[in-house]
Amino acid sequence: MPKSTASAVWEGGLKDGNGRYEAGTGTFSGAYTFASRFTDEVGTNPEELIAAAHAACLSMALSAGLERAGTPATRIATQATATLEKLEAGFRLTKMHLAVTGTVPGIDAAAFASAAEAAKDGCPVSNALRGNVAFALDAKLE
Repeated sequence: MPKSTASAVWEGGLKDGNGRYEAGTGTFSGAYTFASRFTDEVGTNPEELIAAAHAACLSMALSAGLERAGTPATRIATQATATLEKLEAGFRLTKMHLAVTGTVPGIDAAAFASAAEAAKDGCPVSNALRGNVAFALDAKLE
C-alpha cells in the first residue's frame, strides 16, 4: 500500500510565529499561525486538515459501501467539523461532527443512514481517531 507524506515548518515563537505545510505530492499547501488555529483569524490549522481528511474518507467509504450493496451513489457530499477545546491537560481535538448528504437512486433514508453509519465506522480516518475523538453523524438522502 502507498504511504502518504506531508511536511510542516514553524518559524518563530508560538504566538508570533508562522508555519507552512505541504502535502508530499505538492498538490496542496498552506500557511497557519497561532491566530488561525486558536481564534477566528483567516487561515488554516491542523484540525481543519484532519476534518478535510475525515470528510474525504467518509465520502469514499460510503460510496464504496453503497456500490457493493448494488445501489451506487450519484453524489456524496460530506462536511466535517472538528472541535478543538482547552481542557485541564491542554488543548485537545474532542469532537468530529460529520454531515453527509447523498443522491442515491433506489434506496430510502433509513438505508442511506445505515450505510453512512457503517462507512463512518469503517473509514481509516475514523479508525485513527476512534477512542480519542467523539463522533456525531447526520446523514441525509437527497
